[in-house]
Amino acid sequence: MADDDPELTERLLSIADTGREEAETRLAAEDPDQVATALLTEVACRAAVVEETARPVTAQFDVGFGGRRRGYQVSGGGDVVPGWADQPPVLLALDLVELLLAVYGAPHHRAPSLRVHVEDRPGPRTAAPDDPWFAEHDAARATAHRLVAGCSAYRPDLVPLAMRFGTDKWGAHWYARHYDRYFAPLRDQRVRILELGVGGYDSPTEGGASARMWKHYFRRGLVHGVDLFDKSALTEPRITFLRGDQADAADLDRIGRATAPLDIVIDDGSHENADVLRSFAVLFPLLRPGGLYVIEDLQTSYWPGWGGNPDDPDDPLITTTFVKSLVDGLHHQERPGHEATDTDLSVVGLHVHHNIAFIEKGVNGEQSYPSWLPRDENPVTRLRA
Repeated sequence: MADDDPELTERLLSIADTGREEAETRLAAEDPDQVATALLTEVACRAAVVEETARPVTAQFDVGFGGRRRGYQVSGGGDVVPGWADQPPVLLALDLVELLLAVYGAPHHRAPSLRVHVEDRPGPRTAAPDDPWFAEHDAARATAHRLVAGCSAYRPDLVPLAMRFGTDKWGAHWYARHYDRYFAPLRDQRVRILELGVGGYDSPTEGGASARMWKHYFRRGLVHGVDLFDKSALTEPRITFLRGDQADAADLDRIGRATAPLDIVIDDGSHENADVLRSFAVLFPLLRPGGLYVIEDLQTSYWPGWGGNPDDPDDPLITTTFVKSLVDGLHHQERPGHEATDTDLSVVGLHVHHNIAFIEKGVNGEQSYPSWLPRDENPVTRLRA
C-alpha cells in the first residue's frame, strides 16, 4: 500500500465537497501522481472488502487530468505502481476529478467517463471445462467488478464488516446492530472518530479490527485509535493510532485536542469504571454538537475487579449510575433549584441497550412545560375527586 499522508487525505476530502469546476482548479495545485496513488489505494482497499477473489489479477488504470493520461497498475494485494502494462487483463479508464468525486464525494456519485475492458483471448479456444483460459478470464472479471465497486460511494453493511474484520462488536457482543442504528445518519459525512482501545494487548502488530471496520463504514471518515501500547505499525490510510493512557486525564486531553473536532467518541478501552468516568469528563466537551459518545461494556459496573459494585446499583463511582444521572441532567429544567452543569446543558439524548450506551450531544434548551402549570398538584387528580 502507498504511504499514508493524512494531510493529503484531508485535503482531498475537502476538495471532494466542492463542485467539479472548483475541484479541478484545486487539484491543479496538487501533485497528480500523489493524488491518483492515494485515491487508487483507497479504491483497492474498498475492493478487497467488496468480494474475495481466489486469483486476483493486476489491473491497469488509465487516469486523465490536465490533458495528460497517466498509467497505474493496481495489484491484487492493493499495491499501486505508476506505469503501463502490455496487454493488461483488466483496464479501467477515467478522469482524475471524477475518480475523486466518486470515491470521496456526495453519495451515489458516479464517474460517467469510466470505461472498463476485460481482455478476451484472441483466436479460437476450446470449450473444455478445464481450459485454463476460463479461470483466468473469471479472475479478471471478478477483479474488474471489485474495482468498479471500489470507484464508487459504496455502502457495506456494518454486521458483515464486523465479521470480516473480526471485531468483537458482533458475536462476542451484539453491538453492531445498535451502532448501525445510530451511526447510519452520519456515514456519508466527513466524520472524525476517536476510539479508546485498539485490541491485541501488548503486541504491536495485533488489533485494529474495529478501526478498519469504521474506515469502511464511514467512507469519508478519519479514524483515530488510542491504546496504552504502541500500535503505530497498524497505521494505514485514513486510520491513525495514538499511544495514550486512559487513566491519565492529561494524556486524554492531549489526545483529544490533537484529534478534535470529534464527531464520534467510542470508549472501548480498559472498562475500569474510574477510567470510563474520567474519559467522558475529558472527551465529551471536545465532541461536536450533533456528535455521539458511546460507552461499551456497562457490565463492568457490577464487577468488583473492574471498580464495579454489585451490591449498590446507585454507587456514584460506577458507570451505570453515571449514565442514569444523565437522565436527570437531561431534565434539568424540571428540577427547581438545580444548577445545570455543562453536561446537563449539552446532552440531548440517551439510548441504552444491553451493555452499551449512546449519548447525543447538542444544546439542551428545549422548552419546559408552561410556568403556570402547577407542579405541586395534578389538576386531573383534583377533578377526579
